[in-house]
Amino acid sequence: MAGRGWGKTRTGAEFIRERVAALGPKGRIALVGRTAADVRDVMLHGESGLLSVFPNKERPVHYPSKRQVVFKNGAVAFCYSSDEPDQLRGPQHHAAWIDEAATFYNLEDVITNYRLGLRLGVDPRCVITTTPRPRPEIRELRYSPTTVITGGRTYDNLHNLAPAFRETVLRKYEGSRLGRQELDGELLEDVEGALWTNDLIEEHRADLELVSPFFPQMEIVVAIDPAVTYGGDETGIVVCGRLDVTDVAEGFVLADLSGHYSPHGWAQAAIQAAQAWGASYIVAEVNNGGEMVRSTLESERLPRGVRFKAVTATRGKRLRAEPISTLYEQGLMHHVGIHHTLEDQMTTWTPADRLSPDRLDALVWAFAHLFFRRRGMADVA
Repeated sequence: MAGRGWGKTRTGAEFIRERVAALGPKGRIALVGRTAADVRDVMLHGESGLLSVFPNKERPVHYPSKRQVVFKNGAVAFCYSSDEPDQLRGPQHHAAWIDEAATFYNLEDVITNYRLGLRLGVDPRCVITTTPRPRPEIRELRYSPTTVITGGRTYDNLHNLAPAFRETVLRKYEGSRLGRQELDGELLEDVEGALWTNDLIEEHRADLELVSPFFPQMEIVVAIDPAVTYGGDETGIVVCGRLDVTDVAEGFVLADLSGHYSPHGWAQAAIQAAQAWGASYIVAEVNNGGEMVRSTLESERLPRGVRFKAVTATRGKRLRAEPISTLYEQGLMHHVGIHHTLEDQMTTWTPADRLSPDRLDALVWAFAHLFFRRRGMADVA
């Protein structure tokens, strides 16, 4: 459980290499990633992945169609992803490597199924490599008497990291509470003063398959919190919806597309999201960009039927966010799937934090438009 860039993937790969040598030709191993692409691109073929830690003459062969990695001594590793946890039902293994477990879609099901299948040999064991997030399953694993924890910080491995990585990641997180999680590898509990808790979000999380039939009935907006300077803070871009099928309206967080963009980059991302989700509005804060925000979006040609709404912050971030937090406390707001970085901001940001909550700001603008504009409570220019 360590910070970004510490060497977690290399650790997992070396663990599997060691177990393959010890188990011999009958070895059966599980490799579990967030998605099939993560298993392929990070755990196997990444710079620190499993294929890279073997000498050329001993390098195993990956058979993607079979979801298998076959080692020179006859041992076999089987590839699984968290979005299909039932794949782990039935198969038996001597060892397992689970990478970035805190980001998994169905973490509880994955843990249950891999434990039931880890029953071959006299010493079955699993290594889990992850940057921590305060999910209940991670807390349970941490305090289990059968768990041994190794920790580490991003700074421990700076000499092996690219200058661009050091610049972007350290600049983003250093000096913030969230940096303790992302850089120092600390498992943060609920933050005093934060408006959201992890349990509050988790309790009302929605499943994509159950919610997707209602998408055509939703009022959907794309909200933008533009970065002041290109290359500095991220631009928050969040897609949210409102559904009125009962006497009480409910809100849904559908996508978080935030990131480092040029002005035309975030305009294109927002417009593409509006087209993909059938949004009726693109809402953008104009405090720092003014008319530039509107002109940038219009230069990329707003889709037919999508209107632009400029919003101006006249109150502090916390005051703007409190009415939205209240809707969460009432059980009316649902995250469709897991939006890790957005949720990290929501549960760790306080007014004393120097980290700009760009994703959180975009979420607040979206729900303020959807739920409060008719009452005059949204900060609308």
